[in-house]
Amino acid sequence: MRAAVTPKAIPVSALSATRNWMCGLYRSGFYVGKYISLEAKIAKNKDLYYDALNRAQHGWHEGTEDAVPFMKYLLGTILAAYKDFGDRFAIVEEKLPAIDMVRKAALNKIGRFTKQDIREQCPSLSLSSVEAALRKMVASGELKREGTGKSTCYIRLK
Repeated sequence: MRAAVTPKAIPVSALSATRNWMCGLYRSGFYVGKYISLEAKIAKNKDLYYDALNRAQHGWHEGTEDAVPFMKYLLGTILAAYKDFGDRFAIVEEKLPAIDMVRKAALNKIGRFTKQDIREQCPSLSLSSVEAALRKMVASGELKREGTGKSTCYIRLK
């Protein structure tokens, strides 16, 4: 008898099936996973992953399982990755000074965000460029800085 999938007990077959599916996407020309981590997107919303997996395996003992909920979940994850990729590309497609790129990335954020969030949005900028731009934006009153060290976050004020 197969046990229900829970976050504490992930069947190896489910993980390998997901990885195989993603590899198949790459081989078929869906390269978004090279730029946006699909695995990180799944890990970020793992409750949805497990829910879709549970719904897909329901009725397995009777031979009436339905893979559609899990396929919809994976396709939604891929769609979200393409949206993220589009957002990133919109920031870096035009040649802007670092401060303007960071400003544009900050405008895409809601609530608190970290330096790492900005670095993900502006992969062409060096760490020092991002840090300098954030310092200038804090000094000009565009952002508020909270915390210190690794717990530092920023909030848009304007």
